[in-house]
Amino acid sequence: MTHRPTGEPPRSAEPPRSAEPPRSAEPPRFAEPLRFARPHPADSLDDGPVAGGTPEPGTVDPAVLTALLHRHGWRRRGGAPGRYGRWTPPGPAAGVTSLLVPVSRAFPDSDDLLGEALHALSRSGTPAAREILLSLAVPSDEVRWERDIPTGPGDTASWSAEEQLRSAARRMLLAGALATRARAGYYGARHRRAAGAALENVLVGPAPGGRRLTAFLPVGTGRPLAVRLHQALYAAREAVDYRRATGGTAAFDSAVAAGVSHELTESLVALVRGTEGARIAVGWAPAAGVPEGCGALTEPVEFSPGDLPALREAAARYLRAEPSVPVRITGTVVRMRRPGPRGTGTVRLRVLAGAEVPHVRIALDEEAYRIAGHAHLVGLPVRVLGRLESRGGFRRLTGACEITPVQVDDAERDRLLKAVQEHVEVAAFFEETCGDGGDCGD
Repeated sequence: MTHRPTGEPPRSAEPPRSAEPPRSAEPPRFAEPLRFARPHPADSLDDGPVAGGTPEPGTVDPAVLTALLHRHGWRRRGGAPGRYGRWTPPGPAAGVTSLLVPVSRAFPDSDDLLGEALHALSRSGTPAAREILLSLAVPSDEVRWERDIPTGPGDTASWSAEEQLRSAARRMLLAGALATRARAGYYGARHRRAAGAALENVLVGPAPGGRRLTAFLPVGTGRPLAVRLHQALYAAREAVDYRRATGGTAAFDSAVAAGVSHELTESLVALVRGTEGARIAVGWAPAAGVPEGCGALTEPVEFSPGDLPALREAAARYLRAEPSVPVRITGTVVRMRRPGPRGTGTVRLRVLAGAEVPHVRIALDEEAYRIAGHAHLVGLPVRVLGRLESRGGFRRLTGACEITPVQVDDAERDRLLKAVQEHVEVAAFFEETCGDGGDCGD
């Protein structure tokens, strides 16, 4: 497989040419050219800010560009004082590439210099250049993970090591998103839907060698997550230090208020396991400034293999200590199961209101089971009072009582009934109502 050089315009597909004319009157097999050609991966940088590419010089603040260059290891190597600076990248490219960045827009050639600098970054192809352009196009807070792992041929890492990094990073972001919804030592299935939606706008940079990864959290939607994760990581670091120094676990209890949880400690274990150490750093978007209550310069938070026993102990402690929650849930019946035609049974509800979980299972006596079945047949949701148990991830309601159908208008009833009938799990209910009395699954 070959690739065209970066910057070369896409070539339209042409029919293969032959030295001899066709032997029949039929049209050539490839008479029509293809309508679309696959673009080069680097061409997306020329699509403008909407595509996350090169922004227009008129939209770029020279101070923001300077801050991003400094963050990514570029160094100022001179330039006219008070007018512009000459910046060179880290590593071997320092003697080959340089950018002239104006200090401000007070000079007539500021836009020209910015345009040349942005064009040079777009053609650089290095991960740092791509990340700078992305931060300019979409002002974002950055979360960086770095792991110390053995290097392989060509300064690479194994496939499993890179997968472990990405998985741990996603789990950590999800734990931070959960902490923006509520404070708890263990979330289980609670708030998962909203936390997952909070990660939809997060952008991910390249991970060279499988040892480093960067996530970009747009300021407009992701800053609460960045702030909460920043505070939770420092609180976790302090709690681990306290545990290792004194043997006490009280610091982990107070760290819950800062966003530390079972999910966060488990993500830290996954990040550090199999390494010589790991670091997480949060950098604020220069265009948006520093959030209230946070420092302008944040040092990376480091964890080592020696911290793993304390982190595992804290994760287990959070799992055991989280209490059950009294709730009044409204939901639609999507599955019913009982061993015979009479007696107690188990019902599964799709939660509509009352708890931040998608589904719950409830054990009901014969009368309550009959009420749930009738409500299901006529397309009505039910309301039930009970306690959401932490065991199993807050997916089970115990002590259920006061189960009653909830009256809704005809249009809403039709919609709910159609949704339940289209649900793949409704087959279990119909098997039971047909009289087989068998086990329809959980």
